Amino acid sequence: MLWLKDCGIASVAESVFKSEELDKTVAHLLVAARNDVYAQGYAECSHHVVNALKVDWDTSKSATHGVNTEAALAIAKTQFNNLQLPVMDLINDAL
Repeated sequence: MLWLKDCGIASVAESVFKSEELDKTVAHLLVAARNDVYAQGYAECSHHVVNALKVDWDTSKSATHGVNTEAALAIAKTQFNNLQLPVMDLINDAL
């Protein structure tokens, strides 16, 4: 129990934080969030330009044009929330 308290918990935490699966999932979530914020901001800006200048604003140049960034973000969140790490499976087996 002393080893577990002094070393074991820190080892588990380190394994989780250094997990390739966690890194990839977090990176995917960050990209999806950034794309969604960009798309929402671009849409809001376009709306203001159209209203202020009374012109049609060509949104087809947007990098996120035609992409459902909201759905992509929701999927990335679900993947993060359901992430399974091998180290946790090992701990469950040991317990």
